[in-house]
Amino acid sequence: MNIQASRRSFLAGTVAAAAAALHATPAFAAQAEKFQISLAEWSLHKTLFAGKLNNLDFAATAKQEFGIEAIEYVNQFFKDKAQDAAYLAELKKRAGDVGVKILLIMIDGEGNLGDPSLAKRTKAVENHYRWVEAAKTLGCHSIRVNAGSGGTYEEQMFRAADGLRALSEFAAQHGLNVIVENHGGLSSNGAWLAGVMKAVNLPNCGTLPDFGNFRITGEEWYDRYRGVEELMPFAKAVSAKSHDFDDAGNETKTDYLKMMKIVLAAGYSGFVGIEYEGSKLDEYAGIRATKKLLEKVREQLG
Repeated sequence: MNIQASRRSFLAGTVAAAAAALHATPAFAAQAEKFQISLAEWSLHKTLFAGKLNNLDFAATAKQEFGIEAIEYVNQFFKDKAQDAAYLAELKKRAGDVGVKILLIMIDGEGNLGDPSLAKRTKAVENHYRWVEAAKTLGCHSIRVNAGSGGTYEEQMFRAADGLRALSEFAAQHGLNVIVENHGGLSSNGAWLAGVMKAVNLPNCGTLPDFGNFRITGEEWYDRYRGVEELMPFAKAVSAKSHDFDDAGNETKTDYLKMMKIVLAAGYSGFVGIEYEGSKLDEYAGIRATKKLLEKVREQLG
């Protein structure tokens, strides 16, 4: 082995040892034991779209079916209710009645915050205002948005940052965060989205790293572990995406133990949200399998 190769081997071993030491520290173990599990409403999207569950009953379902006491709503299931004071009051009351905390609302279908057209971008920002206000009413800490855009890598970064900055400035007036999920296109490129966060440079604008949403386009995928690591410094929520499980109960596409080490090494102490999207298990079974896996990982790390 030549000197350079020996030096590379030594450095690699040193980094690995340092990482192992970090994961073995009492502080890391205590942090792992404390991370809490929430439920994203999208996990039950088939049930909701089929009319077998009402949005008003989601909080009770999370608590009674799965023993989960924190939830993430999706605006698609109450799209016309953002400014319905009576509906929002009932939604909040029902969650409160069963002791469930409402963390955030995931917003879709309100336009691209990075639209190449300034007029459309401005309209998209304004379309989100009512959801900021609804989230404030429900006691959320954030709304989750998308950073859809068009143009070159640099143009999209500028446009997404422009829209996110404008929305985040409005949200700050309501004490709310605006958080971006890796959700296709360049937003699934961890380096790009991290660059957008740096360009916005506002404390209430962050990310919601999703374990699985790293398809940029077609068959072009971004490395999920690298992507989550790049997005974690800005994370205000985390989405534990799941699809299928092997006989040992492990997710087949994502190494949850490896992923949660990345999450916790970033100092994250918020909720980790179950988002089951599989088809082999029904939605209720898929949620339970994901929760069981997260609990196993929490025990292993703790």
